[in-house]
Amino acid sequence: MLDRPVTIYYRPTLQDARMVLALSGWMDGGDTSTGTVDYLVNKLGADEFAEIDSGEFYVYNLPGSMEISALFRPHTTIEDGLVTDYEEPTNTFFCSEEHNLVLFSGKEPNFRWREYAECILSLALEFNVKMIYFVGSVAGLIPHTRDPRFHGSVSDEHLKPLLQRYSLKPSNYEGPASIVTYMTVLARQKGLGMTTLVAEIPAYVEGRNVKCIEAATRKLAGILNLPVELDDLRARSEKFEESLNGTLQDRPELAEQIRKMEDDYDKEEFDTEMADLKEWLHRQGIRLD
Repeated sequence: MLDRPVTIYYRPTLQDARMVLALSGWMDGGDTSTGTVDYLVNKLGADEFAEIDSGEFYVYNLPGSMEISALFRPHTTIEDGLVTDYEEPTNTFFCSEEHNLVLFSGKEPNFRWREYAECILSLALEFNVKMIYFVGSVAGLIPHTRDPRFHGSVSDEHLKPLLQRYSLKPSNYEGPASIVTYMTVLARQKGLGMTTLVAEIPAYVEGRNVKCIEAATRKLAGILNLPVELDDLRARSEKFEESLNGTLQDRPELAEQIRKMEDDYDKEEFDTEMADLKEWLHRQGIRLD
């Protein structure tokens, strides 16, 4: 059984379930991580069934300038002298029994990584989750006029074929680790499968990136075989792109740089497609070299 700081409100019945994780913070550029899971929660009508006590994992009173401390303190709203809103970090589990799916949306912890990860993975084991998917994003040299590329990593060698099946470019990285990487290692130790889907999104686009949220949602819906209609999200994505294109009319230098990124993107995609075509032709006994 699970111990606090996890509170379970009701116990859904799941078998060989899937879990999707979203975390605000390092890999939530454009709200791609949290925006994708929040959309799926609403679209699937998933119910909140458990929560992590957030007070265990965050620094609120960090010494330093107002700009620095503002990144850590809870958000509040005061209107005409009245405190109308006070928001602490939330870490919530949702469930769609119909789709055998658990969805988690939370905030990266400031400390106690192990305890935080244990909360998530122990709940996964408690409710018969077999496979965990993290969806996130990183900033890159990709134009907003193209779909983001997706990179991936897995917890076990036998899961590597999933990267090709899901059209995820295998990640190659060395540097500071994220809690997601730590959770991937811990998942392996617990016998859980875990894979990451990380979208490479335009570094020059600030704020919520609806197009990247739409692309990540579409990718996940395909992987999980979710029968969700995404027309509303697609329409918002197209409107978002149109708005960005309008902004570029007043910034010709940026528009020129984006055209160069488009050329690089299209060339890489073409080269990849040609490599796949050549491989297929070779299997048919037709060689191009």
